[in-house]
Amino acid sequence: MNARAYLDWNASAPLRPEARAAMIAAMDVTGNASSIHAEGRAVRALIERARAQVAAALGAEGADIVFTSGATEAAALACAGRGLHCAAIEHDAVSAWCAADLPVDTQGRVTVANPAQTALQLANSETGVVQDLPEGLAVSDLTQGFGKLPVAFNWLGCTMGLVSAHKLGGPRGVGALALRQGLDVSAQIRGGGQEMGRRAGTENVIGIAGFGAAAEAAARDLADGVWDAVAEIRNCLEQALEADCAGIMSIGKGQPRLPNTLCLVTPGWKGETQVMSMDLAGFAVSAGSACSSGKVAASGVLRAMGLDAVAAGSALRVSIGPGITREDALRFAGVYTAAWKRARARLK
Repeated sequence: MNARAYLDWNASAPLRPEARAAMIAAMDVTGNASSIHAEGRAVRALIERARAQVAAALGAEGADIVFTSGATEAAALACAGRGLHCAAIEHDAVSAWCAADLPVDTQGRVTVANPAQTALQLANSETGVVQDLPEGLAVSDLTQGFGKLPVAFNWLGCTMGLVSAHKLGGPRGVGALALRQGLDVSAQIRGGGQEMGRRAGTENVIGIAGFGAAAEAAARDLADGVWDAVAEIRNCLEQALEADCAGIMSIGKGQPRLPNTLCLVTPGWKGETQVMSMDLAGFAVSAGSACSSGKVAASGVLRAMGLDAVAAGSALRVSIGPGITREDALRFAGVYTAAWKRARARLK
């Protein structure tokens, strides 16, 4: 019997051993980082080491790294009260604070007229499509690209960037906001002076330590070409499915994409049904963003790109990572193709 294959890395990547080790070590450090005694200074050192690790991996040396509970909180910190605009393909964590009125073309590309009043993601979690970020952009959600793409915050020309630990193999429940040094933001969580006065509350030292270690390891993987190999496996899977499943659409093909992401559309075969079928066969995949799971409506991302409700409701996202082999991918292709043929026969 074949082992299960986890093909939902965009929802959450498996915890890296480096992150696990750093978190276990941090558990044994006693003290509060706001205390000035030796124990407090030891905790502070752990946090500042992680801050430097995240900044280096993100190419954000000299910028301020503010630790948060995740990219969702970082989005609130960056976007609240700024009157920003975005496109309907943005993650809900960003669009909740913006007017989602920017135009999107059929390839998932966004037109930006006023960068200083715009929030624009680097890469879409559902389609994998990568945007060209304009100079002077107010906010960018870097969550999906961080660790998978050669990106440096200091080169992007944006004012603020959002990242999350668990998307690159760190723990869940910790993220960060990167912002130009000295830039002021209005704290959304108040009551203390932690995180340079921008985010009150005793720091999640264990999570932060894991985040730093994961970011450092992710940067090494990127430099070593690990994600280039992942892209080759993704392309192999895409070719196999296109050859065996007539009429299947691969959204974002031909556009710059994340190296690990495949968004499939098979009109008439509901995405939720596909997810359940693949789960029973031993494969973890999704019908879109994990934060949108359980919603009945078709993907807002695909609807914004011009797909009708039936097509958008049939989307399946396969997102792989370094732990997935070519054999895993081809095994998935075979199982998916067999299920697709059965579904097509029922739909006729």
